[in-house]
Amino acid sequence: MVSHMRLKIIFALLAALQILLFPQMSPGAKQISLANSDAALSNDVFAIFNNPAGLAQMNWREIGVYYSPAPFGLKELSNAYAAYSQPLFSGTVAIGGMTYGFDLYKESRVLVAYSYNYLNKFFAGAAVNYHSVSIKNYGFDNAFYINAGLLLYIENYLRWGASITNINRATFGNEKKQIPVIYNTGISYDVLDNLALCAGIEKETSFSFSFKVGLEYELIKYFTVRTGFSNEPVKYTAGVGITYSYFNLDYAVFNHQDLGLTHQIGIIVSFKDDESRSVAIKKFLFSK
Repeated sequence: MVSHMRLKIIFALLAALQILLFPQMSPGAKQISLANSDAALSNDVFAIFNNPAGLAQMNWREIGVYYSPAPFGLKELSNAYAAYSQPLFSGTVAIGGMTYGFDLYKESRVLVAYSYNYLNKFFAGAAVNYHSVSIKNYGFDNAFYINAGLLLYIENYLRWGASITNINRATFGNEKKQIPVIYNTGISYDVLDNLALCAGIEKETSFSFSFKVGLEYELIKYFTVRTGFSNEPVKYTAGVGITYSYFNLDYAVFNHQDLGLTHQIGIIVSFKDDESRSVAIKKFLFSK
């Protein structure tokens, strides 16, 4: 078991690098290109990590892989995620996994989730996480915790979403706040059929509120551009999405005022008809 004092020192150092760890807490190249303002636009397989309620908007299977090879030029902070979602009669089940770090310090996480669809208007989801940490020469520890989320279609073009990470306030060892408790809420508004505006607020315990905005525009069929901004920390984001047949390739870049640029990529395989994600979801939810 990891020494409590050693854990306290290590996690204090990691807390000082909070912004560096942000990508591993909220994965998805699309999500990051929107400055993670997508609490109400969690509409792909990576919703399992961000707002599991959004999974049940899709009536097709998806497989996703996300990779950030060297955040801010540091290979030691590399992180990778994978997820799979499977629709059922009244909802969706999903499984995901994450790895983060390097040989001296490594985190891993496995989670399973379920999202319930009520009348194609209200969605609720939860994910159970098994999270482990390994520190060379000091040992290993693990924890179980629960994430939960809600999604409501106020109108066909207007959505509200909210999520909580680590409801049960799990931690490693006896030290508090080593696994963050994060509250997220926001709205998403379809200004046009091919243009979505997102706005959200995030609050992590012991940190200031973070206000976020994002814009997603399907410039032409198969090609989407995205941009976003958040104030805590100050961050400017951008990205593109390319869709062809079953494949979705997403790229994101964001700039931190002190640390500079970093890059992420993600690939999603969607077993649906050859149409945009937003069109396919609205067709499923509202064409009946």
